Amino acid sequence: MSNPTIIETPWDKKIFGINTFEVLDYSEETLSKTTNTGLYTLKLDPLADKTLAQKFDFYYCDTLIVPECKSEKLQVFKDERFTSDLETDIKDILPICNGAFSHGRFHRDFNLSKKSADERYNQWLLDIHAKGNVFGLRYEKQLAGFIATHRNELQLHAVHESYRGKGYAKFWWTQVCQYVYSQGYESIKSSVSASNLAVVNLYSRLGFEFNKSVDVYHKYES
Repeated sequence: MSNPTIIETPWDKKIFGINTFEVLDYSEETLSKTTNTGLYTLKLDPLADKTLAQKFDFYYCDTLIVPECKSEKLQVFKDERFTSDLETDIKDILPICNGAFSHGRFHRDFNLSKKSADERYNQWLLDIHAKGNVFGLRYEKQLAGFIATHRNELQLHAVHESYRGKGYAKFWWTQVCQYVYSQGYESIKSSVSASNLAVVNLYSRLGFEFNKSVDVYHKYES
């Protein structure tokens, strides 16, 4: 039995109210099948020839880079004013999530509403929080942000706008990374939009290396 070349993504369909798919094979045969109504996602090596993507009406949305850090390479920053915990109520975290991911591919897709894009990240956060894997980030006991994790991945994170640009994030990230390492993982990964330079610089300062990137293309078939 051959592996599927196009798969449905029901978690996105639930949010956007249209059929959603991910294309797993970059070939003319597969792309010629992207004719059903809905949103298609295609992830490509940045150096891949994009001629086929353009031929079948895929358009660029984002470049994701993957920061990774082994435990011995982490640059540690400590300050007692900064704390993190796994006990923060989701109703307090959601307002920070809402609207925080304007660099993401769904917000940058001109065929999708910003409201639906916000809801997509909100739902992702809700799903991770239900598993008990969301750290509330606090400055002098006041909630300032969150980091949502899955195993050794920092999957979703945001800091309230009033705490951005102050050099605070490195203290919270240090704590969460040290916790993840303490669970037996030797390395930590994340995924960041290349356009989000503040977060790219944060990971670089913490000792993360960038060894992988991927271009993300969408196709909206109406």
